[in-house]
Amino acid sequence: MLNDLESDLVERKASLTDPDRVRQAICAYANDLPNHQKPGFIFIGANDDGSCSDLEITDELLLKLSHMRDDGKIQPFPSLSIEKKLIKGCWMIVIKAEPSNSPPVRLNGVTWIRVGPRRAIATPEEERRLAERRRSRDLPFDLQSVPSAAIEDLNLELFENEYLPHATAPSVLAQNSRSIEDKLKALRFLDPDGQPTVLGILVVGKDTLRFIPGAYVQFLRLEGEDLTDPIRDQKEIVGPLPDLLRRTDEIVQANNPVSVSIVSKPVEIRRSDYPLPALQQLIRNAILHRTYEGTSSPVRIYWFSDRIEIHNPGGPYGLVTKENFGKPGVTDYRNPHLAEAMKVLGYVQRFGMGIQIARKQLQDNGNPPPEFTIEENYILATVRRIT
Repeated sequence: MLNDLESDLVERKASLTDPDRVRQAICAYANDLPNHQKPGFIFIGANDDGSCSDLEITDELLLKLSHMRDDGKIQPFPSLSIEKKLIKGCWMIVIKAEPSNSPPVRLNGVTWIRVGPRRAIATPEEERRLAERRRSRDLPFDLQSVPSAAIEDLNLELFENEYLPHATAPSVLAQNSRSIEDKLKALRFLDPDGQPTVLGILVVGKDTLRFIPGAYVQFLRLEGEDLTDPIRDQKEIVGPLPDLLRRTDEIVQANNPVSVSIVSKPVEIRRSDYPLPALQQLIRNAILHRTYEGTSSPVRIYWFSDRIEIHNPGGPYGLVTKENFGKPGVTDYRNPHLAEAMKVLGYVQRFGMGIQIARKQLQDNGNPPPEFTIEENYILATVRRIT
């Protein structure tokens, strides 16, 4: 394939001076507009004629390329393999990008495709063709259709005013030639037949619980250290994803006042019982990684006098096991397209870093490290109050 200069399944890069050009190629191969149903290959360290560019292949370069899978710029996550290979006496990096089963795939809100030997931005018609490629039997639960729902069950105003401007590049929005149905299909809120998906209901549904009974957060504040102690406050946080995340943040913040000390140090020290960013990361992790299929159980936040417990209905998934849970670099996604939506809305900045951020925030605040109970069908995160 390196020698085949006519193939539209091969790109060659002498170096990595422009990483986004590589991302564009990955995006184009993932979309597979010509429907080759074959992976595309990118050779890093090869000139345009296939000859060796004598690029130094370092661990740092390999790591930089591997981060392209889940740094959030390409959505949904592409399926990649990245290897260092000796070809014709020359060391190169070979990236293998598989066709996606849920196109269109976007880079920073732009759908890139392959047109013969060059890359291009997809037209509305080409995006429509890509959306029609999806087949429900191959898709994760968050992209499966909801047979009892209709487009009228989606909040189109919320979609167009709050979600769409963040999910689609301004240059694409400026074309303004696509119907609302095409926009919803392109962002996977409708299936190719116009049926709302689980993702659409979760993110912009008018009545989320009517279709997905467990899609809410239960908050319970207790006076003591046991569930039998008097209840101080309780709430059921319900709504489409933007409202759900916003209201959860507000409730957590309201229950976590900041104390100020002006005697322990020359300058005032502001500190809360729990660092807010740590709680946000752990709660958002629970909302993102939980199972929504076959359960009516919500994410539960139990706020005791000495600790907070965050109960997630859904055990480890995919590459994540009980043994490697929480280790840096080990992550997988039961709901990959919900992860995309949370990134679009600004509630996720770096994928796979939530637990590490929480640990660092707790340490800096003086709290003990988080504790995790990992079982087959649930995960419990416990955060203890500052002592």
